[in-house]
Amino acid sequence: MNYIDCFVAAVPRANRDAFIAHAKEAGAIFREYGALRIVDCWGDDVPPGKVTSFPLAVQSKDDEDVIVGWVEWPSKAVRDEANAKLMQDPRMQALPMPFDGKRALIGGFAKIQEN
Repeated sequence: MNYIDCFVAAVPRANRDAFIAHAKEAGAIFREYGALRIVDCWGDDVPPGKVTSFPLAVQSKDDEDVIVGWVEWPSKAVRDEANAKLMQDPRMQALPMPFDGKRALIGGFAKIQEN
């Protein structure tokens, strides 16, 4: 089964267009390295929580919205090889970050089922 990388972050509303541009550029590079599908979503109905929530998880501020996304890879091996190359790719290093990456949640997941 395919392998999925997921991410959640807080992006300043003022950086929405910059985030979209960043996502398009990065997505094209990810595809070059084997990604099958890249999905980026801007939070539209993301309520704050008292114990846990997306805003709490990324410590979003009043002027930020939560984004989520995922990258689908053919396998974990392809993803691991691509990640090593992505970290060295000067195009990725040159992309301006429109959000605080230190507050992002990132993880890889083995797909167990799909409807």
